[in-house]
Amino acid sequence: MTTSHNRTVVIGGGISGLATAALLARDGQRVTLLERRDVLGGRAGTWEQDGFTFDTGPSWYLMPEVFDHFYRLLGTSAAEQLDLGRLDPAYRVYSEGRDGHLDLAADRAGNLALFESVEPGAGAKMDEYLRSAKETYEIAIRSFLYTTFESYRTLASREVLARMPKLAKLLTEDLDTLAARTVSDVRLQQILGYPAVFLGSSPFEAPSMYHLMSYLDLEDGVLYPQGGFSRIIETIAELAHAEGVEIITGAEVTGITTMPAGRRARVDGVNYLDADGRRQLLRADRVVSAADLHHTETTLLPRELQTYPAEYWEKRTAGPGAVLVMLGVRGELPELLHHSLFFTADWRDNFGRIFGEETSVPDPASLYVCRPSATDAGVAPDGHENLFILVPVPADPSIGGGGDARVAEIGDAAIAQIAEWAGVPDLAERIVVRRDVGPADFATDLNVWKGTALGPAHILSQSAMFRSGNVSKQVDGLFYTGGSTIPGIGLPMCLISAELVVKRMRGDITTGPMAEPLRARAEATG
Repeated sequence: MTTSHNRTVVIGGGISGLATAALLARDGQRVTLLERRDVLGGRAGTWEQDGFTFDTGPSWYLMPEVFDHFYRLLGTSAAEQLDLGRLDPAYRVYSEGRDGHLDLAADRAGNLALFESVEPGAGAKMDEYLRSAKETYEIAIRSFLYTTFESYRTLASREVLARMPKLAKLLTEDLDTLAARTVSDVRLQQILGYPAVFLGSSPFEAPSMYHLMSYLDLEDGVLYPQGGFSRIIETIAELAHAEGVEIITGAEVTGITTMPAGRRARVDGVNYLDADGRRQLLRADRVVSAADLHHTETTLLPRELQTYPAEYWEKRTAGPGAVLVMLGVRGELPELLHHSLFFTADWRDNFGRIFGEETSVPDPASLYVCRPSATDAGVAPDGHENLFILVPVPADPSIGGGGDARVAEIGDAAIAQIAEWAGVPDLAERIVVRRDVGPADFATDLNVWKGTALGPAHILSQSAMFRSGNVSKQVDGLFYTGGSTIPGIGLPMCLISAELVVKRMRGDITTGPMAEPLRARAEATG
């Protein structure tokens, strides 16, 4: 048994757990982070084989100012920590039944020209669309993303109230409808709708407020950190160490312990199994779970102390599952850019199979391919390419995991589809390394709800103030961070989520980013 001594325990060593631990340590707390696996990163993991290095999760670097703000809270910057380059073109789109492809530019002007070349008049319409997207994004940053929603009074700013009629429409209209009203060409509509997948949702379900995502990729641009996304994890882990965080890997948390505190309970510590399988109790005054919220609530707490019990999750909508295929390929693949998207013609059917009441794996599927070796020579041996394929599927662990025949079939179909649509007929014969991952792996390895690759979908009832909160309503001293809670899915959101824990502990109800650099509470109140 270990006494608390004003200790904070963070459960989970993914990006949100590491970021939260680093910020809390800088805020003056004594922090211990427990990670179940032997490596850090969570969904943002890494796999190496025969000279190939694969990112096994996130691969789009968007919202660069959010990353830079986080680093600046810790007294550094994204420029100091990462070697960032802008992708130009930003990404490529292949469409079912269409010859050729569309290459999205690295800047606003180039993309307006592209839209105009495909559909006369679309350039002017997109000029207005992107102006609206930028305005909505900036409002989100100032008023919604960096708030804990502890007090709704802070949302009643003059800016928000003045734009309430427009915001109300953006919340009640779906993204696909807005895209279809803006452009007629199906390919262009899909370019405007696909960012819903980044949010674990469908363009037919995501509120059109999320058209703000088009500002990020069509105007703000897409970046890439040399060394891959594992480099981001490395830098945050290094910063956490520098702030004094104790990181223990191979530590599987089995329960959160509590003590009576009047009518409520209060955190007392966590039980965990160490790397040798021995039971340990680590006392703590505060616990922050960066684990999947469903797992935290329904497995690590008794029923009477659950804020989000099993019946809560029965009414929630999960984001998609995924079959991931990591390929080492002999020879060059100029047909693919760093990012390539493959869109099926019947999108409504495609998404219906993933999110409908009766689900099935789409065939063919709209899928994503990352070729980091186009930008980063260090991820593949000379004369070879590194490919990461993501096939969205229903969030259903019964589909299987790596080594299962069903997952292998889905991977084979994706490889064949890419070969045909991109014009690489010998792709399958050139594969020298392959690893498949399926929804069952997400459920088993990461304890995620329904094996979803992303988390709860960003539909209206699961966005902003309607998303699961970051503090327990039953247990004092228990907080949540990560994609399952506010503000939502994605690496930038996870970094903001870490900051929101600091805000919650401080009782900070402001809606904007905290002052840089973060100063310990004693120093800040000085």
